[in-house]
Amino acid sequence: MSYPTYQQFSPPRWPGTEAPPVGWEIRRLKFAVTCNDETLSEATDPDYELAYVDISSVDLVNGITTVETFPFDEAPSRARRIVKDGDTIISTVRTYLKAIAAIEEPPDNMIVSTGFAVVRPLGFIDSGFLGYALQGAGFIDAVVANSTGISYPAINPTTLVCLPFSYPEEEKEQQKIAAFLDWKTGQIDALIARKKELLEKLQEKRIAVITQAVTQGLNPAAPMRDSGIPWLGQVPQHWEVKRLKWAVMLQRGHDLPADERTEGDVPIVTSSGVSAYHDTAIAKAPGIVTGRYGTIGVFYLIDTDYWPLNTTLYSNDLYGNSPRFLRAMLEHLAPLFLLNSVKSAVPGIDRNDVLSIPVSLPQRGEQDVIADHIDSESLKIDQMIEKIVAAIDRLTEYRTALITAATTGKIDVRNIKVSTQG
Repeated sequence: MSYPTYQQFSPPRWPGTEAPPVGWEIRRLKFAVTCNDETLSEATDPDYELAYVDISSVDLVNGITTVETFPFDEAPSRARRIVKDGDTIISTVRTYLKAIAAIEEPPDNMIVSTGFAVVRPLGFIDSGFLGYALQGAGFIDAVVANSTGISYPAINPTTLVCLPFSYPEEEKEQQKIAAFLDWKTGQIDALIARKKELLEKLQEKRIAVITQAVTQGLNPAAPMRDSGIPWLGQVPQHWEVKRLKWAVMLQRGHDLPADERTEGDVPIVTSSGVSAYHDTAIAKAPGIVTGRYGTIGVFYLIDTDYWPLNTTLYSNDLYGNSPRFLRAMLEHLAPLFLLNSVKSAVPGIDRNDVLSIPVSLPQRGEQDVIADHIDSESLKIDQMIEKIVAAIDRLTEYRTALITAATTGKIDVRNIKVSTQG
């Protein structure tokens, strides 16, 4: 949808910026806000309960996604910034995360990380407009461009508040822009939410396809029998029930120090997948690898010789079973891997914890047919997921572009009637 534009512009007032519409001002942010006004005292009652927001808990689209509760004496040392209704928080560390959010009606005990700059509008700046303006692409790009450091980029709050900030001089116009963006971003967010719900349903469908295929087979008329295992239940009569260790033997990976990793054609597999390549291998293809820590319950099918690191469990004997069928079967068993991983203080999998899990298996020929079915259905689901993810990305980009255009005077929304019905 196209929107009207302003017809009259003032001469550019800031190096590198475009001419603002007549009636707009461009100044350093510090002349429109205060920054980091209030800090929680170190003398705070140890039992005072904080509603704490960390940088990882803030999303540019969704705002604050997670709030953690701590008594003061157990809270992170960075839990010190006090926020009030109308503030906007901007991450000054790991600025590439774009952790920016407007604060609306927070609880009285909300505290955010010192990794945020808390900006508070002066009397002539509408808080709703400010929140949107600081989420615009231009301002975010300026924050990232003025950050220092490669692996942990950060910007000093004093540098942050010296960045340019444009706004209509009339507060009513600011409020009109904020109301327009409330309306339009609400519509966009609702669309994104519906698409995310569809993604969840597709993921559930994928799980259902795998579960049905690896536990019941593809023939709904096949005679069934009791497996003798309560949670395994009924299995096809001709399938064999055995322990996992007799279907796929999982071994613990082997350390390969970083300084011994030489370039080659052999993948080095960690708990997160392939991390590098080496010129020798210790495990023969095909193989199935899963993480002992971190990505527990995620299974990788390796179709070439490889080197599994110590953070993994890997297969060195599939007993003639189909690698693709076994991988699908293991995905179905992932909850049991996760359940076993929480037995220790540091979640992790030991092969002895999972090798005794009962499984049911058809003969190899049927395994291949089932694997083909799973691959075919998964491909259809993946293609749908890919389209939905692309649509969400486009909506998110449009959302940001609309915010940027409205808060920098690229479009004129003063005469657009804002619907209160969404």
